[in-house]
Amino acid sequence: MSKRRQASLAGAAITLMMLTAACGGSPSAKERDGDDVRPAANTSDAGKGYGAGYGSGAAPGAGADTGAKSGAMGEPGGKLAVRETADLGQVVTDGKGFTLYRFDKDTAKPPASNCDGDCAKAWPPVPAADASATTGIEASALGEVMRKDGGRQLTLGGWPVYRYAKDTAPGETKGQGVGGTWNALAPDGKKAGGKKTGDGQGAGDAKERPGEQPADGVSVSDNPKLGKILVDGQGRTLYRFSKDSAWPMKFACTDACLETWKPAKPADKAEIKGIAEKLITTVTRPDGTGQLAADCWPLYWFTGDTKAGDVNGQGKQGQWFAVDDKGRKVTAAPAG
Repeated sequence: MSKRRQASLAGAAITLMMLTAACGGSPSAKERDGDDVRPAANTSDAGKGYGAGYGSGAAPGAGADTGAKSGAMGEPGGKLAVRETADLGQVVTDGKGFTLYRFDKDTAKPPASNCDGDCAKAWPPVPAADASATTGIEASALGEVMRKDGGRQLTLGGWPVYRYAKDTAPGETKGQGVGGTWNALAPDGKKAGGKKTGDGQGAGDAKERPGEQPADGVSVSDNPKLGKILVDGQGRTLYRFSKDSAWPMKFACTDACLETWKPAKPADKAEIKGIAEKLITTVTRPDGTGQLAADCWPLYWFTGDTKAGDVNGQGKQGQWFAVDDKGRKVTAAPAG
């Protein structure tokens, strides 16, 4: 191997390590901007909403330790059924009536599961054992895939099958659209709802980019009340939450919090404008979905902002703040 080639490979390896360590590692001895490196209030508070209800007893019909151990699986699917819904059309349920889901970051050709660890606690894998087809589902569409943890997971149309821990009653579809990557299963293994949830193809098909939804942009807006702040591709103000933490990486906005504060979508590099590209990254949430981050802090948009330029979320609860063009939080109160 030539010296030039060796140098190139070494440089690439160093770059990869730097990117890997960029978010979630230990802060430097000198904290950035005094308060930029601030852990969540405490470990127990940061975990609320992502330990409770995520495979710790809330999973339908599951034991208290479902998904908590390496290789643990949810209860068998039993005799699968097809249920007609008003908004999604036909969806597949397990033998007890709980909705079954698929994950865009998995693949069907070949079958592969990319949901493990904390993701598998939120989305318990359905084991292949004891699952059977019913009217409306072709028996040949059922299969199995060996997971990284050694479990054998049910597949439908090649797609690994999951339940959602927050569906606590038969017929619920709380997992539909979570993170833009989770969808209820149609009887053929495609996404339920047709065009409502995508083109029905998915990561194993040519018509959809693997595991991706269209990326959003991030740019700088000169806000008359707060100055230069980050906004997403739709002009919505982006905020960070002081109870989150970048070093080490923690997400304190979970469960009910996410009904008000929506995780911003990862940005296409070509759509980053007005801020140093190195400051914009993607972090992985506990459910396995990607979230836009600035200087490693997860970013959100506020449902109380109804139009571009609104900064109604600024200073909420003394914990939510817009972000400037250097990736720092803006502590000023809105003028006027």
